[in-house]
Amino acid sequence: MAINDIAFMKQALKHAETALKRGDFPVGCVLTLNDQIIATGERTGTIDSINNELDHAEINALRQLNKREFHKSIDTDCLTIYCTLEPCLMCFSAIMIHGISRVVYAFEDVMGGGAGIDRSSLTPLYRNHHIEIVSGVCRTESLRLFQTFFSDTKNSYLTDSFLANHVRNQVI
Repeated sequence: MAINDIAFMKQALKHAETALKRGDFPVGCVLTLNDQIIATGERTGTIDSINNELDHAEINALRQLNKREFHKSIDTDCLTIYCTLEPCLMCFSAIMIHGISRVVYAFEDVMGGGAGIDRSSLTPLYRNHHIEIVSGVCRTESLRLFQTFFSDTKNSYLTDSFLANHVRNQVI
């Protein structure tokens, strides 16, 4: 774990709290370059049972990064993404394609997490990039947000999922 991992994860948690206050699934992330936040994202599209599985916090942060004028000229080996939930396979693939070298996440996604995938059998686009994975940073804080979300009967997103049951069975 790097010196600033907790501080940056706390920033990602603030974005997750914002999503939760809005009624969305509480996932937030920040993207850093040389210890500076350059993009942020929050999960959107989960209110009122909207079936939107594209607007994940990581994808929203990567969209923000792509709008930055300098993004094509940066050394992606210096990029770290902090996520309050382990990136799913879709997000993890996008992270690899963007060349991000470090993924730090708080809570494990036992249902759809992509960080533990065996990349050795993937095509070169995904296989030829080293990514450092750091898990469990501010896990308890992230878990509390998920427990709050799943305990609110107004939220129907993933209510009966494997992830929801895993969250409900966690003891803080």
